[in-house]
Amino acid sequence: MIRTCFTVTPAILSWNLNCRSCSSPALKVFEGNYTPPADLVRSASATFGICPSETVISSNTQTRHPPLKAVATLLEDDTSAIVTLKSSGLDRPSRLDGKIYASYAARYEGRVVQEIIRADGGQGDFMEATPAVMGIWDTLLKGDADATWIFMGWEGIDAQLKGIELNVFKLADYGIPYGYTPVLVALPQTLQEKPDVVRAFLRATSRGFQYAAQHPAEAAQYLLAAGADSMDERLAHASQEMVSKHYLDAAGRWGYMQADRWDKFLDWLDDKGLLTSAMPSRNPVEGVSASLDDLRAGKAGQKIPRSSVSATDLFTNEFLPSS
Repeated sequence: MIRTCFTVTPAILSWNLNCRSCSSPALKVFEGNYTPPADLVRSASATFGICPSETVISSNTQTRHPPLKAVATLLEDDTSAIVTLKSSGLDRPSRLDGKIYASYAARYEGRVVQEIIRADGGQGDFMEATPAVMGIWDTLLKGDADATWIFMGWEGIDAQLKGIELNVFKLADYGIPYGYTPVLVALPQTLQEKPDVVRAFLRATSRGFQYAAQHPAEAAQYLLAAGADSMDERLAHASQEMVSKHYLDAAGRWGYMQADRWDKFLDWLDDKGLLTSAMPSRNPVEGVSASLDDLRAGKAGQKIPRSSVSATDLFTNEFLPSS
């Protein structure tokens, strides 16, 4: 049985479209789970999970847990952004100095936000709050935080439908060659021991995304059928209409990644001094982990040589269907 954990909504429709109708192994899906999907994959509680590319980089630059490998990207383009409410007057990143950022507490997250602020002429001096992950968006809407990182294809659409105007700061606009996000990950051991299972799963998943790219309205109906009863129908349809344009590459393929894109993001992390050894922790251990405040203050452990991090260790297209 394949056990998959995901919290990114575009993936739900794909597996519902295919795993009931094609010759693929039995599938159990974990959703609505507050445990990070990457953690479930590391512990072998799930065969596949979804996370940003930074999580893959992080897992390959530490020794406490098994590394992860990306086997597909869900979206070919970065549809994420740092946002503030238009009503806040925080209309450029430099104005986030001294403000509250609602964080997912990821290893590089706060420091990436710092670099956006600095690229706009600010100091990068802000407070990093860590509300419950599933409530981060509401934290911004309620005014308990000044900024956060969202997917424009979900929270961004939600804001549009509610008539809430946002200031949107896209990473590329501030010189950050951000990597693929989200990506589908597995343990290297799984790829070695169960290659046929991985290929079957990705073949079914690819078919789902191909269908969704061509039929966003129908895909939204699958999403609604698989989602919580409280899911907003207008949001599901508007979201699929937007993200369906980002599922496939120029050749019409789903999931394929380029080494150059991984390398550019790694080079940027290295150039900004963000490839460091300390892991984030609420109870930091000297020489091993650091608080989010310490990470932003540069107390982030030892520098990791860029030469020790290879894109080929982070991703593979080997198991994706050729057409």
